Amino acid sequence: MDRPELLLEVSELHTYYDDSYVLQGLSLQIQRGQVVAILGRNGMGKTTLIRSIFGLTPARSGSIRFVGEQIEAYQPFEIAQRGMSLVPQGRRIFKNLSVKENLLLPTSALARGIKKPLSDSHPAKQYWNIETVLDEFPQLRERLKNGGNELSGGEQQMLAIGRALISNPDLILMDEPSEGLSPRFVLQVGEIIKRMRDLKHSILLVEQNLALALSVADYVYIISSGKFVFSGTPEELSTQNEILNEHLGVSGSKEISHIH
Repeated sequence: MDRPELLLEVSELHTYYDDSYVLQGLSLQIQRGQVVAILGRNGMGKTTLIRSIFGLTPARSGSIRFVGEQIEAYQPFEIAQRGMSLVPQGRRIFKNLSVKENLLLPTSALARGIKKPLSDSHPAKQYWNIETVLDEFPQLRERLKNGGNELSGGEQQMLAIGRALISNPDLILMDEPSEGLSPRFVLQVGEIIKRMRDLKHSILLVEQNLALALSVADYVYIISSGKFVFSGTPEELSTQNEILNEHLGVSGSKEISHIH
């Protein structure tokens, strides 16, 4: 049996906002094809972790190794060119551009940069382009000429995910994809992530919605005040009543077992 390939390795990450000490020595790993969820209450450092990995809020110290290359000193566009995509909190689609124009942004010459072509070992069984993305999100096909500001929150989230996929990334960072969505669209986002997992995409998921996160994750980290207080599988988490109660506000293992 082949050993899993280590895709992302974060070691001893320390990140500050001015004098505020936010990430206090975080380390994590993601194997190729794995969905890893970061859970925790608001204000504990989840989004800062995503921003530090993607170069938006550079860490003061620590290392980030992606596909075997040190990237902590790189700019976000350089990280994207090396095969990492971000679905940011709040979607951040371009509302003055059409759906089609939003989708095509990652395929521009500037965005492509030095990104290596897909190899035979690339995990995605599907080569993402505008047609395959629209097949995956048929609602967007009907709205191609609409501006981003004419979409519902759920449609904007589909557009943000489709835009990330179209660059055929090795790793997708997803920051609170269910935030602000109706229950119907939350379920749809969950199905989309499961579909991406089935296609062997690697995902780092920051999510407040415990039910969504545990339904898709292979491995879970819980963050509290900038430090990880738990790491393990969703099944292992289900036995940690004290951690569940203190850090996620879940009353006990029966509740989480029902979720998962």
